[in-house]
Amino acid sequence: MDFIDRYNILVGVAVAIATALFGTYWYVFAGFLLCNVLDWLTGWYKSRKLQKESSKAGFKGILKKLGYWVIVLVAFLMPELFIHLGQDLLGIDLGFLVLFGWFTLATLLINEIRSILENLVECGYNVPAFLINGLEVTEKLIEAGADIHAEEAGDDK
Repeated sequence: MDFIDRYNILVGVAVAIATALFGTYWYVFAGFLLCNVLDWLTGWYKSRKLQKESSKAGFKGILKKLGYWVIVLVAFLMPELFIHLGQDLLGIDLGFLVLFGWFTLATLLINEIRSILENLVECGYNVPAFLINGLEVTEKLIEAGADIHAEEAGDDK
């Protein structure tokens, strides 16, 4: 077996496992994990550059990232429970509740990206303004979308 075949098998297995764990949109979760790591690294670099390095602060940062994953888990688990409750006991389609998980993940993803950019700005990097402004616009659009879906769900009553 040559290198390419081994690489393809390894990547195929990794994608299959990620899909089994996180579903079709596993790459969004992988992107969130990557942003967690980049935020932690840029935060560490910023504190080192400003000579405010602290292992206690670094540990708190890691715990904060783990807390974000608990929030994402709850945001996806809660709707699943209510969707099945609605189908099995009440005969009501509560499928729209899955949007809670995606809204939560999108909001936390924007927060991580914004934090990465802020860390880089504080380290002296010239971050283009459109990136920072674009995140603000994206966050407002996501919030507006959540409001629209909430109104639509209320209209069904």
